[in-house]
Amino acid sequence: QVQLVESGGGSVQAGGSLRLSCAASFISDVYIMGWFRRAPGKEREFVAAITWRTGSTSYADSVKGRFTISRGNAKNTIFLQMNSLKPEDTAVYYCAAGYSRNYDAPANYNYWGQGTQVTVSS
Repeated sequence: QVQLVESGGGSVQAGGSLRLSCAASFISDVYIMGWFRRAPGKEREFVAAITWRTGSTSYADSVKGRFTISRGNAKNTIFLQMNSLKPEDTAVYYCAAGYSRNYDAPANYNYWGQGTQVTVSS
């Protein structure tokens, strides 16, 4: 059973930075891990993903150039470095893991963390 635990959320002013972490206990054949977010009144949306074995990354257009997803040296942690934050980045951020090569749809992920709140004030 895969378990994912996020940390690192908080409140920051526009233009600031936050770093989210996701600690995972997982079986070896998880193919991809990703970050999603859900803003109030909106659907959960894709933010970034990384393939576990190769480290290949993908990003939503709205965060390209500002956010960076990476793997930790311990190989059971991923990070989301968020720079130049905007008020529209305010959301609950979720870490997810799955076996599918289709990285941008929530339905393609099998395991989810509990979420961590990120609030960006103007």
